[in-house]
Amino acid sequence: MQLYSFFNSSTSYRIRIALALKGIAFDTIPVNIRVGEHRAAPYVDEVNASATVPAIVDGDFTLGQSLAIADYLDAKYPETRLVPQDIEARARVLELAMLISCDIHPVNNLRILKYLQGPLGLSAEQKDTWYRHWVAEGMAGVERLLDRYGHGEWCFGDAPTLADVCLIPQIANAQRMGCDLSPYPRAMAVYARATTHPAFVSAAPDRQPDYTA
Repeated sequence: MQLYSFFNSSTSYRIRIALALKGIAFDTIPVNIRVGEHRAAPYVDEVNASATVPAIVDGDFTLGQSLAIADYLDAKYPETRLVPQDIEARARVLELAMLISCDIHPVNNLRILKYLQGPLGLSAEQKDTWYRHWVAEGMAGVERLLDRYGHGEWCFGDAPTLADVCLIPQIANAQRMGCDLSPYPRAMAVYARATTHPAFVSAAPDRQPDYTA
């Protein structure tokens, strides 16, 4: 399997964690989104029509979008599930994963931040204020869900799920952007646990072949 990835992309980070949790070997093909490689014709035409990372190539099958990839991995390699099969447990994991993937990440990814500072002319300070606002909005919701329904060592139970796969990269990004994460002790306890788990450690940005400080 090949993974088209950028070291600091939280969506790529999700899939690196998922692959590591499932013990699936893969080759990393770096795509530098900072210089627009994800928009280059060969990548868009041959790998990922959405012009984003990540994407996987599994034999003759190619797929983009991190949640779709996670679902594909669960279907093809069900031994270590990211999403439980129990109806209510499945719904709870997807609720938190989608809160992060649909409410926090889309308004704070690199192309949005570049648009804020480019065509809209916001200053770096204004851009950072935007970022921190939406992280605070989303993480407050995450913390409420974890307070109400969370249990075990991870978000929902004693093994990582897609909820944790989405949460850890989001927290890592928020830390990098200087967000105050002290109001979210339940989420941060999960993050602390992940920093010692081999799958999460191996997937971290600074462990990737394209990492730059």
